[in-house]
Amino acid sequence: MTFHEKIKEEIKAAMMAKDQVKLLVLRGMSAAFTNELVAKGRKPQELLTDEESLAVVSRLAKQRKDSIEQFTKGGRADLAESEQAELAVLEVYLPKMMSKEEIVKIAESKKAELGITDASQKGLFMKTLMQELKGKADGGDVKAVIDSLFL
Repeated sequence: MTFHEKIKEEIKAAMMAKDQVKLLVLRGMSAAFTNELVAKGRKPQELLTDEESLAVVSRLAKQRKDSIEQFTKGGRADLAESEQAELAVLEVYLPKMMSKEEIVKIAESKKAELGITDASQKGLFMKTLMQELKGKADGGDVKAVIDSLFL
């Protein structure tokens, strides 16, 4: 069973359990899967691969994080709380991300391996490191670690 098919089953379970937040998020996820298929020129009835599905879920989670940040800055704690509940549902379907400590270890060894000595090569370093850590680490955390290595 693919990830896409699993989400369809989860929607049915959420409907039976009358879990409104989970149902809302899963339906949104399903719609995003369909939009992704159409954007890639495929039929809406097809299924995404697990990798494509995870990319969509990651994008949805990032949107929620951005919304939480904006609502918090705007003093709308009620909306931020609602987005936080939705983000919690999405995070169940995402792989566990690496901690900053784990990223630091990998970044330091990669920096030595590439022979990077100054901040002018930061872009190349970020690109190389993100290729290695794609799907395993949050991009914001990777950027923070790289910035701290060049202080």
